[in-house]
Amino acid sequence: MANEESAVLAAVGPRLRALRTRRGVTLAQLAETTGISVSTLSRLESGGRRPTLELLLPLARAHQVPLDELVGAPATGDPRVHSRPIVRHGITFLPLTRRPGGLQAFKQILPPHTPAEPRQQTHEGHEWLYVLSGRVRLLLAEHDLLLTPGEVAEFDTRLPHAVANPDSQPAELLTLFGPQGERLHVRARPAAR
Repeated sequence: MANEESAVLAAVGPRLRALRTRRGVTLAQLAETTGISVSTLSRLESGGRRPTLELLLPLARAHQVPLDELVGAPATGDPRVHSRPIVRHGITFLPLTRRPGGLQAFKQILPPHTPAEPRQQTHEGHEWLYVLSGRVRLLLAEHDLLLTPGEVAEFDTRLPHAVANPDSQPAELLTLFGPQGERLHVRARPAAR
């Protein structure tokens, strides 16, 4: 058992170095992002320092990977995302992504007539939404749009916006949200070679 743990811990350093180099990030840039010193990062990558949870959590966030990927945890074999619903202001959000940071995907369920009086808000980011069922009212700056199943909207969330269900039936939508303004790139056909 101790040999297994030692082997797992010994593999963390090379895995960290591979993640960093694949992303084209220097030790100095990673140190700035994580608050971990360059010398500590270097010793982690070379195996001169044992990885701790205190060091691995900010590194997982910086590399935008689950902690399991940093330590080489065995795959569970079940690819399904088991999410816990989040309810805010009567709207149910089902997280569809597990990795921290970057683009996040949600399924949203809006009960009938929710919210009753939508108020526009602004925040950093970029949002893409796709209506699965029902009708969704999107207030976006001076626009007042009614979206039906199969319709898509994409917008900068620094614009005043609100999403509501104006009908007596529930509405469902998929939402992709990029907190730093990441935009979705849709490709309709394969790239030319």
